[in-house]
Amino acid sequence: MSLQSIKTSVVKFINDEDGLTIVEYAVAGGLITLGAVAAFITLGGNVKTAITSLGCAVKGTVC
Repeated sequence: MSLQSIKTSVVKFINDEDGLTIVEYAVAGGLITLGAVAAFITLGGNVKTAITSLGCAVKGTVC
């Protein structure tokens, strides 16, 4: 393998944007997942309280 072919391969790799697109999608997916987890953690207690209150109301008991 000659130095010129190595240089051509490196330049081709640097200019290729397909890998960058995959990384962008991975980062976006990670941020969406992080946001969903944060929402579940933040709202989890409120949802549990609302469901418990609803269950008590259906049973006709005081919570």
